[in-house]
Amino acid sequence: MRIITYSITALSIYLVIVTYLGWNVYVWFESWAEWIYPVLFGVIWLILAFSFFIGRLGHRWLAFSVIGAYWFAFLEYGLLFFPIANIVSLFVEWDQEALILGNAVAIIFALIFIVGTFLAYSPVVRKLEITVEGPTSDPLHIVVGSDFHLGVLSGRRHLKRFVTRSNKLKPDAVLLAGDLVDDDPVWYARYGMKEEMEKLEAELGVYGVLGNHEYYGKKIPLLVKLMESSGVNILRDETISVGNRFYLTGREDRTNGKRHALELLKPENELPWIILDHTPSDLKTPVDLQADLHISGHTHKGQMWPNRFITKKVFELDYGHRLIEKTHFLVSSGFGFWGPAIRIGSRSELWSIKMKFEQTN
Repeated sequence: MRIITYSITALSIYLVIVTYLGWNVYVWFESWAEWIYPVLFGVIWLILAFSFFIGRLGHRWLAFSVIGAYWFAFLEYGLLFFPIANIVSLFVEWDQEALILGNAVAIIFALIFIVGTFLAYSPVVRKLEITVEGPTSDPLHIVVGSDFHLGVLSGRRHLKRFVTRSNKLKPDAVLLAGDLVDDDPVWYARYGMKEEMEKLEAELGVYGVLGNHEYYGKKIPLLVKLMESSGVNILRDETISVGNRFYLTGREDRTNGKRHALELLKPENELPWIILDHTPSDLKTPVDLQADLHISGHTHKGQMWPNRFITKKVFELDYGHRLIEKTHFLVSSGFGFWGPAIRIGSRSELWSIKMKFEQTN
């Protein structure tokens, strides 16, 4: 009964928001197109508002999934800019006020979508050099990518951008920190992404872990099989020695409430220890266990401003590099994106990490 009450309350709030946004858009449309029919507009508006949920009905509703992704961006920035426009309208009196304010908001939206699309589809390489205790040897070069959300909007062409940039860097190893696909791996197989991933080159191999979206898709065995056939070794609560150069622990995402405690995965000897854990939910345990490098993604750095105000409150480290005692932490904003192909205040990225070693005293 409580779930029903919460659901009805959430739906009611959502409908109020949808109605408010729709009223603003309708008033703007009507200011330059008097032939707009309110009933027809209302039906189309409700379809747009529930397009994401329609898209979840199955693969044949793919177009609604795409529309729904961009609806989320409109919803967020509509709730930000429409009230401002309404407040301005209370203090100024212009001829064709609705047209002027509506056009101003529309221009802002266009700029957000244009700039956001550029930042989403033009990834950059971030560089980081760290020093850890270990045997004296050549530096270790690692490329890190996370949150690809491979599917429809983040597809083969975007994956090719990662493969091209990573191969150009000639890393010793490539580490993929979860959310490789956007829930369902079917698009990965259907749209030729497997063949693109196979081109990824690293002397010591390519390794990855699961993220929360792999669990949402509920097709983990299929995903693991596809990734392994693409040359990506998925680690699930296990620690391996990579080329006798370093230990790599790949953790199940915290979505799996039965994942092993990190203490059980700690290696025995003195090689450097790197941990892949999709969600940066615990910084204390890796420090206590004296891990050398802990790599995560998940946060997207908020993806669209001002969401980072939230991620900074939720996570102790929501983006970038931090050294705590002897443990280095890296949280990437991700190479792909969730929902719309839009980034504001963040940018698609991969990391190039040079790990140098100093002999243990």
